[in-house]
Amino acid sequence: MFKFVDLFCGTGGIRLGMEQAFKEKSLPTLCVKSAEIDKKVCETYQLNFGENPLADVKDIDELEPFDILLAGFPCQAFSYAGKQQGFADTRGTLFFEIERILKNHQPRLVFLENVRGLTTHDQGRTFTTILNRLSSMGYEYEYRLLNSSNYGIPQNRVRIYIIATLASKPELTLPNDSGAVDSHRYHAAPQLSLFGQYSFRSVKDILENNPDVKYDCSPDFTRKLEEFFKGDLEKLHGMRLIDTRHGNSIHSWDIAIKGECTVEEVELMNSLIANRRKHIFGKHQDGKALTIEQIKHFYPHQHLYSLLKSLIAKGYLSEKAGKYNPVCGNMSFEVFKFLDPESISITLTASDAHKLGVYHCERVRRLTPRECARLQGYPEDYKLHPDDRYAYKQLGNAVSIPVIKKLFLDFLENNSNFVLKTDAMVSVLN
Repeated sequence: MFKFVDLFCGTGGIRLGMEQAFKEKSLPTLCVKSAEIDKKVCETYQLNFGENPLADVKDIDELEPFDILLAGFPCQAFSYAGKQQGFADTRGTLFFEIERILKNHQPRLVFLENVRGLTTHDQGRTFTTILNRLSSMGYEYEYRLLNSSNYGIPQNRVRIYIIATLASKPELTLPNDSGAVDSHRYHAAPQLSLFGQYSFRSVKDILENNPDVKYDCSPDFTRKLEEFFKGDLEKLHGMRLIDTRHGNSIHSWDIAIKGECTVEEVELMNSLIANRRKHIFGKHQDGKALTIEQIKHFYPHQHLYSLLKSLIAKGYLSEKAGKYNPVCGNMSFEVFKFLDPESISITLTASDAHKLGVYHCERVRRLTPRECARLQGYPEDYKLHPDDRYAYKQLGNAVSIPVIKKLFLDFLENNSNFVLKTDAMVSVLN
């Protein structure tokens, strides 16, 4: 029996992936401790595993002997979506709680998961610190940067995975592969590997044909999209709704979210977001406000001041100290990204999983929580939180289960001499 602890367990994705791999190899497992501080997440965990993991890792001290430590420790401190404060952020220091438990209990196998930003934060020094801490405790390690889209999940999700073992270096055959840069490049690239080691799926494979109508976009929002595309809603595939970028995007002024705009006002707004990041106006990127004289460089309209004044009144522009800036309310859209059924999803996140959309079966709608669960590889019988608000958030924070399973299978298949000691027996992996 291989005993394990599941720290920062979330909804149990790492546990599920590990248990699936061990079960496939006919190796029994037993969770002796799980820990999670989010009460709503604990409710979902209990629905599926029959145990309430509510506990603060900082309070964990006494544990029965165990063989494996699992930890998807908090990633916000290292995430590209956050401020990347790393160990300056109190959440970042939670790695040192893992270190404390490892020193006290010395499990034979450690599995850690985090965001890609962990590897580059502070020019790599944060990641090096973690690896050095593992080494100082007698652990040797391998790590892999993997994209979920290579493992049968239609989601562009890159994560760092660390496998560490006591006394001997773990052997892994899976190559590092961060996959396509984004869903558009994925769509354009050949999807067959030369060696056939990857498994690919697209968004269409996870869609429900007849979800509840509560996931449909509002009639008003749908009408505005129909008008913008002149009835051809197939053009929604892969489209972003965002007020800070041009390109393959729909903006609030395009579909009159805050009020109808004239042709000239739309032209001005499009010109502004296309030009405001140019270095001639300063080296900073987002939030760059421009004077009317600077705007004249790329939009020399004879009634420019009147257009700016009208856009301010409608709420599309703001003015401060003679400088003009778009009023960006991207999350005010019912959907901020429509997925392309023939491609992969962007990365699910806790903050916006509920605002991913799709045009499917002639319906303009949001993804359902079950579809988000499929984008993470959760089994169909996995019970989601009954409140959609929490289900979306939890799935955005979750791990991709098939990637976890593949890593553990790779470890089990390539470390035949690795010995896991339990309090009752010694098991040799064959």
